[in-house]
Amino acid sequence: VPYPNCYATPGYHKKADEFNRVQRGHMNYSENLLGYTVMSFVGGFKHPIIIAVGGVLYSLGSLLYLTGYSDTSIDVTKARYKKGGAIKWIGFFASFYSSVSMAGTIIGWW
Repeated sequence: VPYPNCYATPGYHKKADEFNRVQRGHMNYSENLLGYTVMSFVGGFKHPIIIAVGGVLYSLGSLLYLTGYSDTSIDVTKARYKKGGAIKWIGFFASFYSSVSMAGTIIGWW
């Protein structure tokens, strides 16, 4: 599936690819932020230090993800993770683990 043209149309706008890359990177951040925030809120009651460290990793990784994605010198299929954007998922899954742990405690599983 080819990557979508969010707003700028190639051939019509001079820097359409650059603009669409930044838009896709920003949309990725916006789409994941709500879930991340809710998981961090729930998991932070039981594991506040893990959430704090995960938040730093998620924020830094999101910035690196966007920086890599918007770099037109890198192939679009690999650009997102070339500059270190994968560390955002460490923060994301730390938040996921913490929220599952808190939910398990509330339910009484452990």
